Amino acid sequence: MINVCILGSTGSIGVQTLNVVRRYPDKFRVVALVCGSNADILLTQAKEFKPSFVGVSDKTQAHKLDGLDCTVYAGEDAQEVAATLSQVDVVVASVVGLAGLKGVVAAIKAKKKVALANKETLVACGEYITALAKENGVDILPVDSEHCAVFQCLKCAGNNDVSRIILTASGGPFFGKSIDQLHGVTPEQAIAHPNWAMGKKISVDSATMMNKGLEIIEARWLFDCENIDYIIQPSSIIHSMVEYADGSVMAQIARPTMEIPIQYALTYPNHENCGVGKFPFDKDIKFLPPDEKNFPMPVYAKCALKMGGNMPAKINSANEAGVRLFLNGKIRFTDIMRLVEHTLNNETAEKYGDYLEVIEAHNSVYQKIMRDYPRILEN
Repeated sequence: MINVCILGSTGSIGVQTLNVVRRYPDKFRVVALVCGSNADILLTQAKEFKPSFVGVSDKTQAHKLDGLDCTVYAGEDAQEVAATLSQVDVVVASVVGLAGLKGVVAAIKAKKKVALANKETLVACGEYITALAKENGVDILPVDSEHCAVFQCLKCAGNNDVSRIILTASGGPFFGKSIDQLHGVTPEQAIAHPNWAMGKKISVDSATMMNKGLEIIEARWLFDCENIDYIIQPSSIIHSMVEYADGSVMAQIARPTMEIPIQYALTYPNHENCGVGKFPFDKDIKFLPPDEKNFPMPVYAKCALKMGGNMPAKINSANEAGVRLFLNGKIRFTDIMRLVEHTLNNETAEKYGDYLEVIEAHNSVYQKIMRDYPRILEN
């Protein structure tokens, strides 16, 4: 029996993780559930899965959990408390944004296996996190479908055989549109992904192609590889590829569902029956070149990675602020890209010692964007 802690249980990945647990109650037991503020959904989850611990970061929502027959914890450190519980075997880190960083750090320091769905953790301080995991002998198993695919493909490689990693991208709902056409995109249109059922923030990131930029940075630290490209694969059935020195390419192919990589991370190294059905071989496989003129976010991410230090954390922060402003109707879709570009061009890449310094830099940039975005976008 694998004892599971889910950080971000009410979000898209958290809900899908519970689908996997529900399918195999003899393999998995939920021992801890944590959410940010959606205590109503958390209550429903807790009643079904009966964990020994539930946590909510927003203290004002704690009263909604009254009456549960388990430990109820409210406060900003709920993630850290849950991730370090003695009975936990694996921590599913699925909190959106840099808010999930502290929980991942706590899990690693407690020597828990981490199923990582929170890409911002490695984007913001990948060097620190990977070194911490090595120091503590902790496996970080990627839940992102792209990185899970690369992880599997790399099992066929020797130490010096890999030429490059090739991530795939669907292109999102707007691939093929010009920048002028993108100006009028609404939040409702941006979160309507053609292939994936995801949360609002990651759906917007997919639409701007920032998601692929973040994944490039994440892949650099997960796989200790600097030669990372991406290509558009509209049907989202090739999840990523690895090119070897002899010119051959290994690809992982599967239905576009997150339940496959989630379950693989939980049951690694086994490929258990996931209950999503066999792969439909009638699907069309097509590759298209990226459009970095109208979707420059991956270029910005690569620049930030090259600049090093806390610059990846800073552009991630600018993107988080921009997505929030867009979803709240304060800025245009294309303004998200402009805010990230402004941060790349005007912030300094600084070295950092630990993750708390990264959080400080993130918060500083976030506050600047939220305060100064009208002035920034005037230019």
